[in-house]
Formats: sequence, structure tokens, C-alpha cells
Amino acid sequence: MKTKPILAVITVAATLAWQAGAQIYDTNNNYVQIFAGSGQASYLEAQGTLAMFNTPSAVVVDTSSNLFVIDSGNGRIRKIAPDGTTSAFIGGGAGSLPGYGTSVSLASYNFGSMVIDHANIISIACSANVGNGLLRVYPNGYAEFLTFTGMSYSSGICVDSGNNLYFSTAGGNQIFRLAANGTLTFVAGNGSSGTTDGNGFFASFNRPTALAVDAANNVYVWDSGSHLVRRIDSSQNVTTIAGSNGSNSDVDGQGAGAGFHLIYAMTVDNTGNVIMACGSSIRKMSAATNVTTIAGSFSQNSYANGLGSFARFNGATGVWLSQGMMFVADSNNQRIRQISSDPQPQVVADSNLGIHNYAGITITGLVGRTYQIQTSPDSTNWTLRTTLLLTASPYLWFDLNPINGNKFYRAILLP
Repeated sequence: MKTKPILAVITVAATLAWQAGAQIYDTNNNYVQIFAGSGQASYLEAQGTLAMFNTPSAVVVDTSSNLFVIDSGNGRIRKIAPDGTTSAFIGGGAGSLPGYGTSVSLASYNFGSMVIDHANIISIACSANVGNGLLRVYPNGYAEFLTFTGMSYSSGICVDSGNNLYFSTAGGNQIFRLAANGTLTFVAGNGSSGTTDGNGFFASFNRPTALAVDAANNVYVWDSGSHLVRRIDSSQNVTTIAGSNGSNSDVDGQGAGAGFHLIYAMTVDNTGNVIMACGSSIRKMSAATNVTTIAGSFSQNSYANGLGSFARFNGATGVWLSQGMMFVADSNNQRIRQISSDPQPQVVADSNLGIHNYAGITITGLVGRTYQIQTSPDSTNWTLRTTLLLTASPYLWFDLNPINGNKFYRAILLP
């Protein structure tokens, strides 16, 4: 008797909201599902949907596919391994910074934007009782706090190809660059409130917050006071590229024909698309400034998995890209969500299945994902036996309808 992989399926239950013609969905079959989190606001280290968060507000991914989450309500930075297993990385202790791992306390810190650089060093814009600045976390778990005038938890931050960090001063209406060697330089903004395009000091911003940077080191700025997306090129030229000044309605469209109410976080993919976490939706702006919706609704804050227009978010405040997938901090749903484009079923490897002295199999897989078990008398013609949600790993499934003769099992992981 041979064991083969199981097919995982996700059940979708959602209602498409009326969009008044203002929402245009991307056509890449973007599918939203859970990566981690039970949906209950609490604290628990576990795997997949058994883990608990309290207002997860931002997420980044390192070069080994580990996710790091700002768990704001629990005062911690959490780590999620590729198999969905969570653990405390920084915070939860009683010590002050600088310090290591769970020995330090982050209880007094108000967290904002988070980025990770090419050396896997995490930076978080913060306000704390010790001042305003950057919480810097190193791969070995060492954490320190660096104060910077003008920076606060409302500052946007991003990192370019040379590990230079850019940050916005929402109250100061300026953009600065912190070089990898620690040198701080001015980038753009004269300090006054405005929407003037121009070079460096001759440009003006109106409460710039979220930032992102592309492969050519262009910096994208969410100018929250004017509801515009601005771009700063490598020569410090500031150009308005999307949105309508003063209009705070969400509208998909081209350039000035698009509208934005809120953008909490931005990141850029390998082809120059700017991906935006907008609270109840995830949106995309192409290099040609065409703005569409990847998933979610402009008018509904809720929770649902499924294809783009059927998915729902409630507080999508962080987004990061890794290996062709998007990870979203869905803060009010207490979950980390995963978005895959045109996902396909995946056969579960034989090494992740086990068979013993009973009819059935043991599955080692992803907690919180749905699996479909199939059986066959000849390993050619397969019959669906059951669909199940993996609540633990390994997971033991008994076949209550055994038969005489050969019986093969397999599993397929669906998107």
C-alpha cells in the first residue's frame, strides 16, 4: 500500500460589494488566503491558524523566507517560519534597549513603518518615551534604538539597492536619506505644506508618510495631506504621478484619474509595480501609473478568503513581497494573509505523508490549510474521499471505509 500527496482546497464565502464602477480588478487571478493567525486578538505561539496576534500592523520577509511581524498589541516583533510556525523574536521581557531578543521590553514603543534591508537588518519607525527614531533589529536578535529629529511612528521608511534608508517627516514635510555608513542627508521638500513639483528644496509636500523604492532607486511617496502619489528620482526631482489633489475617494484609473483615500504601506515588485496596502483593499499602480485593485473592497471592511473581488480585509496596514507572493498584515482581522497570483494545486510530497498499521495516513503539512484526500485502486484513477482543514501537523486521518486489495492514497495542496 503506497501513500501519495493530498489536495488542499480553500472554501470561499463572500459577497461582492457594489463598487459604483470605481473599482477595477487586476486580471491575474489573485487569490487571498490565511498564512497565520486565528482571528482572535490574543497572544499564542503556534503554527498557522493556531497562532494568535493582537493587531499585527506590518510585515517583512528576509532572504530565507522568514516573515517578521510587528505585533503591536502584544509589544513584540514576531517571527514566522516558512512552515507557518510563529515565535517571539524581539520583546516581551523587562530589559531596556539595547539588548537581545525576548529579554527586552517594547511596551512603551509606538510602531510605524517597517523595512528589511539586503543584509536582513530590520528598521522600524517608532515613537517612544526615549524619543523618536528607528528601532533597528539585527539577524542575531540584537536590537537598538536610534533617535532622529523629525522622525516618528508616522514616518514612512524604505531601503534602496545600496542599503540607504529613506524616511519622511510627516510634520516637517521633508524626505531624508540615512546612508549605510550612517551619514544623514536631505533629499527633498522645503518644509512648507504644498504640492509643488520640483528639484530637491524647490518641491513641497503635505504630510508625506508611506514610502517605497524601486530597482532604479526612485522613491515613491504617499503625500497623505493631498492624497497624491509622488515620485523622487535619483536626481531629486519630485513629480506627482497619481491621484487628484484634495480628492480623498478611492478610484481606480490612470494617473490623475485615480483616487486614494488612505495608503498605509507601499512596496515595489521586480517589474516596477507599486503595491499598496489601503485598509480594506490591496491596490497596484503599474509603471505607466495605471491603478487597479488586486484584492478587497473599497466599501467593505470584513473578512473573506478567495479570488480578488471576493476577498475582504479589515485593516490591511502592511504589505511585503517574497518569491512571487504578497504577504499582508490584516490588523483588525488579527491575521497575516497571503496573496498568490493564478495559484495551482500542488501535490504533497511522499516524504510528508506516512502510513502505518491502519487504513489511513499521517500528513505533515501547513496548519490552517485545507487538504483533499484521494484514493485509488491502481494509482491511476483517483476518487475523492474527504476534504479536511489541517488543525495540527502531523495530522492523523483514518480511512473508515477500508477495502481488500491494493489501495493508494495521495494528497494535493490547493491554493
